[in-house]
Amino acid sequence: MNIEINLLNKFFRIIGENMDFKIINNGVISPKGFMANGYRNGKYGVGIIYSKRDCIAAGTFTTNKVVAHPVKLSKEILKKNRDNIRAIVVNSGNANCFTKDGYNDGKEMIKKTAEFLNIPEDSVLVASTGVIGRKMPMDIITQGIEKTHNMLKKEGNNNNFANSILTTDRFPKTIAIEFQVNGKKVRIGATAKGAGMIAPNMLHATMLSFITTDIEINPNDLKNSLQKSVDISFNNTIVDGDTSTNDTVFILANGESGIKYEECSNLFDKALAHICRELSKMIVMDGEGSKKIMEVLVKGCTSKEDAIKASKSVVRSLLVKTALYGEDPNWGRIAAAVGYSGADMDMGTMDIIISDYRREVYLVKGGNPIDNEADEDFKLARDIMKGDKIKITIDLKKGNYENIAYGCDLGHDYVKLNSEYTT
Repeated sequence: MNIEINLLNKFFRIIGENMDFKIINNGVISPKGFMANGYRNGKYGVGIIYSKRDCIAAGTFTTNKVVAHPVKLSKEILKKNRDNIRAIVVNSGNANCFTKDGYNDGKEMIKKTAEFLNIPEDSVLVASTGVIGRKMPMDIITQGIEKTHNMLKKEGNNNNFANSILTTDRFPKTIAIEFQVNGKKVRIGATAKGAGMIAPNMLHATMLSFITTDIEINPNDLKNSLQKSVDISFNNTIVDGDTSTNDTVFILANGESGIKYEECSNLFDKALAHICRELSKMIVMDGEGSKKIMEVLVKGCTSKEDAIKASKSVVRSLLVKTALYGEDPNWGRIAAAVGYSGADMDMGTMDIIISDYRREVYLVKGGNPIDNEADEDFKLARDIMKGDKIKITIDLKKGNYENIAYGCDLGHDYVKLNSEYTT
């Protein structure tokens, strides 16, 4: 079995949900009519996604007020033209942010890509990732666009594209799924990058993610479906609490499957949400220096807002992150993070449970905590914390709302990677 599917199966076993679709290979080139390829030259990479026909497009972006030039450009393009997008060009190694000539450099990337593909400039979206405040090495980037185009003419290669957009990532993040409607196949494929500067401080995305599908769909339905999926996935993902200047999620739909969204709207929405959740988990698993992933479910809340605040507070907490790294079942840090989140709660009735998806143990039950390290439950908790996938469930017993957030541990390697990032 392909390593891509093996990696995805690790994450699917975490959730254990029944799926109405199957996992397939080839990421963004799995839907009909899409090609992609990528080229890397040292720390700089260029990737291109191309559709043989016009696509409906939607995007979500960072809410950081320090915003990269590619984000500005792509927003402008989507505002004027979301019905006839043909390609995405993305570079790694330079964020093209906070630079004097960055806007023109981004336009040049679009122009060169359009020229090579023989398509209109306003049909090309652009994204960048890398160091902030450094002038774009346009000679290297332009050469990368040309080389990528030459490779694209010969074949589509999802792995090349996925690797071309990486920065501090340890592995590429890619997924594709397929389902059938009236005997026809519908496919969604995606690739993402992200390992640091990940925080849900936005209405939209938290890294770079590129999604393709061959569904036939109108712009408003595509935008709404994407936003709902982002809200329950990337917007509930925290690595280090920093929001990037370049965060972008794009989705392109070219209609090649012959199936209309109206024929399978619920299934399509479920499939797209699933893809975004799995990419989110890959991102936190690849958090800079991270070795463990945590899924935090907060339930029994009086409002959805409280559930979101409390779950994000736990995955954002540096003390919880370091306890995860140290394999320490320090429930007090979890309780404290919920307490200062602002959510309505009563410490005298709450439950805190940890699990490795095989075993679970109450650290706090009905407001009564484990307070003896010699207790068998505490010993089990220590053993559970040795795993690389930890689920924390907090039941506030106040209402019927819940939320799931995703995070990772924080250790020595994060400090080392980020202290040496530009050097």
